[in-house]
Amino acid sequence: MNALPALQTQIYDGWILRFAAGYTKRANSINPIYFSHEDLQSKIENSEHMYLERNIKVVYKITPQASPSNLDSVLEKFGYSLEGTTSVQVLTLLETEAPSESNVFIYNQLHENWFRNFCLLNHISDHDQTILKKMLENIIPDRCFMLLTDDSGTVLACGLGVLEGEYLGLFNIVTQEKFRNQGYGAKLIKNLLHWGKENGAKNAYLQVILSNAPALNLYAKLGFEEKYKYWYRIKN
Repeated sequence: MNALPALQTQIYDGWILRFAAGYTKRANSINPIYFSHEDLQSKIENSEHMYLERNIKVVYKITPQASPSNLDSVLEKFGYSLEGTTSVQVLTLLETEAPSESNVFIYNQLHENWFRNFCLLNHISDHDQTILKKMLENIIPDRCFMLLTDDSGTVLACGLGVLEGEYLGLFNIVTQEKFRNQGYGAKLIKNLLHWGKENGAKNAYLQVILSNAPALNLYAKLGFEEKYKYWYRIKN
């Protein structure tokens, strides 16, 4: 939540409600993390109202530790469909080696060059670019916006590392479509991991949707291992 902050956040009886004008499920979701006191059905209805009045889909981000423990089954009975099962994976950085740093560009603040290329590679609309830019500018922990290019300056891949304590989070990893499966994604990640290690990180984490087989294979080769899964419940 700190690594990619929503535009607005509200604490509601142990649940963290995040709002970002509808850009991404993660930044516009109900996170049932802490113990609740309110009647569950009333709480679900009140939460729905807060999202619907903002014209945002009602989305719950569910982990195995969600509170209350029966929330997932209750949401299913209320017509919430399951989508986007995601693997949260971790890697210890003690034995990672220094990678090749050729054609790697690092920005410690959001830079227009990084942002422009990231949006191009991900085909992000003008409307969503405005929201995303605000989210990225609101990151408080140390961060690393990284670009990987070829010798001519063509951007091959880009990504974001956010360092908080001893943990480096990897986000927004993307390789230009015509350069995929050529090792550029791995090179980018290795440089992000090296940056994190040089700045005090002892572990790295990332999130990858289970339907993304190429990314799962890449992260497995780099040594990442699953810690837990989360999934979304979305109001039909």
